[in-house]
Amino acid sequence: MTSTVITADALHTQHAHGTYLRERGAHYIAQDDANHPGPFDRVRRLPWREITLDHRDRTRAHHRLEIRRLKTTAFAHLHYYPDARQVLQVVRRGKDFTSGKLTIERVYLITNLPPGAVTGAQLADWIRGRWKIGNLPHHVRDRTFREEDSKIHAGQLPRIMAGLRNLAIGVHRQDGHTNIAAALRHTAHD
Repeated sequence: MTSTVITADALHTQHAHGTYLRERGAHYIAQDDANHPGPFDRVRRLPWREITLDHRDRTRAHHRLEIRRLKTTAFAHLHYYPDARQVLQVVRRGKDFTSGKLTIERVYLITNLPPGAVTGAQLADWIRGRWKIGNLPHHVRDRTFREEDSKIHAGQLPRIMAGLRNLAIGVHRQDGHTNIAAALRHTAHD
């Protein structure tokens, strides 16, 4: 497969975006959610228990154990997204070792990649890559800055503090730091 594959969140699961990518020869993997209630319900209610597992992986990182399962099935037509050929279900089960909290999340995605064009492992890598990009700043703000423990809740202050945290992360990343916690410790020391 030589084409570009674009991964996108539910905000981009729109007919115009799919058409734009299709006209340029790109493939897409886009998240499907309740923004489109009718088609989403059709996708969610597919007989997922009967569909064969395409990929499973298990990772242990960031104080968590996570098991991800991917299933794919061919799909004839989703009117709101052009040339959708497959629907994907990702089930993520996680355990946070710090809090002991267990989580289960089901995510549905659509793609115009034809069945069998790529492996389940490749699809899983692309999907994880998308989540990794989106979750990186959230993880740093949650773990390093402990944003959820903040006592600032009134007016515009939470938004201002989030902006300042993002600024600090961006400055350290531009300086070449990949470990923001270590960069903050170094900055505080100096």
